[in-house]
Amino acid sequence: MTDPLAGLAAPEHTAIVTQECQGAVMGPDAGLAMLAEEARRDALPNIARLLPAARAAGVRVVHCLVQRRPDGLGSNHNAKIFAMGGGNRVDITPGTPGAELLPELGPEPSDLVLRRWHGVGPMGGTDLDAVLRNLGVSTIVVVGVSLNIAIPNLVMDAVNSAYRVVLPRDAVAGFPADYGAAMIANTLSLLATVTSTDDLLQAWDKGAR
Repeated sequence: MTDPLAGLAAPEHTAIVTQECQGAVMGPDAGLAMLAEEARRDALPNIARLLPAARAAGVRVVHCLVQRRPDGLGSNHNAKIFAMGGGNRVDITPGTPGAELLPELGPEPSDLVLRRWHGVGPMGGTDLDAVLRNLGVSTIVVVGVSLNIAIPNLVMDAVNSAYRVVLPRDAVAGFPADYGAAMIANTLSLLATVTSTDDLLQAWDKGAR
């Protein structure tokens, strides 16, 4: 029997997009410590399993990061989320650890890295859509943080842009954890194919045989 997930996430038309897997968001000195702790518990180890398997299978890997000038010019100031962290805000100036991908995730030479200056998601804040279309991608595997804001934003923007979305529930995180679970169950499950890291790894392994 054909595995539907293997077809949906077939390497020739799939990219895995990591969302804000960077020092300022998921690192040990992250600005929102409770979110970072939750992300590092399950999501980060599972993302670290998915990325090598994706590369080996021929799935494109795209990392979406956020950065900001020290003076904030060009970045948003119009919502509470942009002020969270207050005086403890970690530095996401370009080139600082907070603005860089967590080293355990890469980037590898075959990976693409997109950086945004504004907004709460990469579809509106970077050239992600154009890059994915140039790669021939029609299915996006979404991983990272957070289920509170950026992941729903990315999923909805992707669906609105006619992509199919796969969401490994154990490779995304939000805070509190029960809120993240409710977001997946009540909203994202209506927009994306919700799966697990193990099932996705198995699908890519089957496709390689």
